[in-house]
Amino acid sequence: MNASEILAAVNAGEDKDWEFKSAKGGLPGSLWHTYSAMANTDGGVIVLGVREANSGFEIHGIDDVERMEKDLWNTINNRSKISANLCVNHDIRIVTVSGRQVLVVQVPRANRRQRPVFTGQNPLEGTYRRQNDGDYLCSRQEVGRMLADQAEQPADSEILEGFSLDDLDQPSLDQYRNRFASRSPVHPWLKADNRGLLEKLGGWRTDRTTGHEGLTVAGLLMFGKDDAIRDPSAVPQYHIDYRERLSSDPQVRWTDRVWPDGTWTANLFQFFERAYPRVVRDLRIPFQLASQQDVSLFQRHDDTIVHEAIREAFVNALIHADYRGQGGIVIERYRDRLEFSNPGTLLLGIDQILKGAVSECRNRTLQGMFAMLGYGEKAGSGIDKIRQGWASQKWRWPQIQELQRPDRVRLVLPMVSLLPEESVGRLRTASGDNLLGLSAREVQALVTADLEGIVTNQRLQQFSSDHPTDITRLLQDLVGKGHLVKDGYGRWASYRLSEKLVRSDRDAPGETEILQAGSQHNGGSSQHNDGSSQHNGGSSQHNGGSSQHNGGSSQHNGGSSQHTDPVLDGAELLAIAAPAREKARLAPAKMRELIWQLCQIQSLTVSQLAGLLNRHPEGIRNRFLSEMVREGVLLARYPDPTHPEQAYRANPDWEEGQSRIQTPAIDP
Repeated sequence: MNASEILAAVNAGEDKDWEFKSAKGGLPGSLWHTYSAMANTDGGVIVLGVREANSGFEIHGIDDVERMEKDLWNTINNRSKISANLCVNHDIRIVTVSGRQVLVVQVPRANRRQRPVFTGQNPLEGTYRRQNDGDYLCSRQEVGRMLADQAEQPADSEILEGFSLDDLDQPSLDQYRNRFASRSPVHPWLKADNRGLLEKLGGWRTDRTTGHEGLTVAGLLMFGKDDAIRDPSAVPQYHIDYRERLSSDPQVRWTDRVWPDGTWTANLFQFFERAYPRVVRDLRIPFQLASQQDVSLFQRHDDTIVHEAIREAFVNALIHADYRGQGGIVIERYRDRLEFSNPGTLLLGIDQILKGAVSECRNRTLQGMFAMLGYGEKAGSGIDKIRQGWASQKWRWPQIQELQRPDRVRLVLPMVSLLPEESVGRLRTASGDNLLGLSAREVQALVTADLEGIVTNQRLQQFSSDHPTDITRLLQDLVGKGHLVKDGYGRWASYRLSEKLVRSDRDAPGETEILQAGSQHNGGSSQHNDGSSQHNGGSSQHNGGSSQHNGGSSQHNGGSSQHTDPVLDGAELLAIAAPAREKARLAPAKMRELIWQLCQIQSLTVSQLAGLLNRHPEGIRNRFLSEMVREGVLLARYPDPTHPEQAYRANPDWEEGQSRIQTPAIDP
């Protein structure tokens, strides 16, 4: 961390990864709250010697910085003050910035055996996590899950009191045995009876210390009857859900669904059997069933590498889930992507996951059960299989996301081209063919910024095996060529398209267009939520935000119309958005505040918000809207964030300063 990076970060303001503290009177007590929060989240940087002023942050430095550095090391090694010292020598340094000395603490992310990192003596009262630019005190449940993840004994090996073989679904166990036999016909475990097979698999266990024996959590999850699984003394939070959303009609919530609706035995094995064929159904790549008589029987040698990748992602969601967490396992299929979401946190950092070769699994017994069928094998190769499958189709690389409150992990598998012709053409048009001299890696970086709003070193590592230093150099070269603009610093830097590339035919509208947005109906089909309007000649003009209604229905003459966004109260909205329009860079917290204020006036689409704030639409969506919807700050008009008529409004039940509310993130 050098002086220029710190100075630039100070100018940009605090965010999730940076914290500035004055330390004028010595080490501030809040330092350890932030240290705990960053260690328990994704790490971060704390800079001592920077104070908050009316216009932002300013560097005042530390008078006796060497003494403060010594005090810091003494305190960080004091177990009565902080539970773990994660820092090594180079993580705490004195840096001179603008002629003043500051103390920089780079906090690493704690691994599962170190979490929770807490202040004081009691983890239930001193464990923090980082959200946006603030620290919040963890609940007892969050701390409990961190403590459980420390254990060497897998969570699913626990012996359940009061459960027996009668709580298992016999057909599920028989089907598993048949599948196991089809893969390994002479395996010695197949000679055992059902209880013997369960013991080999870990579904039934004897505690050697106490002599107590019984059904394990894994055995019940994999083969149990659903009412037994959800028993209060077993896994009451258990939920599994496959949702297929292939229709563009907003009235069609899903086109297919598999969930515990009482028509089937909803254990993990049966869920995999029912949902996996639906996930891969109608993929535009060759696929052949091993048997036309048994549509559930899939042989590995008949699979494509894409099916293997999808199967790996599916099984990973099942074996890495924290079944005590909220929301259950949700697998969603869209026309352009697959999403696998499960409760819990990542046991490894995303950087380590991308490197592979290291395996950490929350439910190792379940992992072993699926491995006997050839799925979810150990050795940390899962992400490699997924990347190889997607590379074979030249699809955009998968994304791994870690969400908070509730803790969830989401894997997104886009099924769109690495270099979509539309995106490349748009960039080429905007740059005046200046892309011709760029390498394939450089074009990939620009396309990623175009499609996803931002591009980062970490994201590009998912596209190639290039060293991170080489990727940083590539991104910096694109900044030097005027194609990208850098936001943030150090390992948290992100890059967005420069203005010359953003100003294409799809970009944010100017003030005149903003004031007129939604006033025109042009071709296509129409959906009306507040009645309907009279259309003549295939299009119509709406004045004053209202339309002519005839008996609650609409008359269409000579065509149809597409209902777009309502007329904006332009003057008021532009006044609110002025701080963003006047500054190319704005602190994330301030941008969130502006979005919240704008959406209090009326529902706004991504394009409308981008135009008002003078930002790229995808950047607004990816950096702010998605998270604000998850937090309950905003309500979305439709469940699908990519819906063509998606819009956002402020949640009237959300109060400023709340970190999270328990409110559905869908606009009723």
